[in-house]
Amino acid sequence: MPELTDPADLLRTHGLRVTGTRLGVLAALTELPAHVTVEHVREQARKNIGALSTQAVYDIMRALHEAGLVRRIEPAGSAALFETRVDDNHHHLVCRDCARTVDVDCVVGEAPCLAPNATAGFEVDEAEIIFWGRCPDCIAKKETTT
Repeated sequence: MPELTDPADLLRTHGLRVTGTRLGVLAALTELPAHVTVEHVREQARKNIGALSTQAVYDIMRALHEAGLVRRIEPAGSAALFETRVDDNHHHLVCRDCARTVDVDCVVGEAPCLAPNATAGFEVDEAEIIFWGRCPDCIAKKETTT
């Protein structure tokens, strides 16, 4: 997330109204690890501010995403994941067994770091790559069960 010490200023500088629920969701995002679902955010935000509907969190996360404050990734077969690392065009590794997701720096140079063979007239500014495999914990579990 961009470095601003006051969450209210962060919202204002990105054109968003400052509300208690938005501040609660921002606080939850700073307390959680990267790559969280809306459910994770809702649970943490409820601890901070009390009652909060799932729909309200979806709405806030959409607004934060559209404002560039969070990044949304959608690995196949998984709920959308959100992260606050938005300052670069990085990629992700996803474990096929436990769905653990970790960041991977850009494969080749600067954004979009990969270019398609043909653009069909599009101006390409981002490449989203998801690498799939098994994390070290799942590899170790499989080795002990075989």
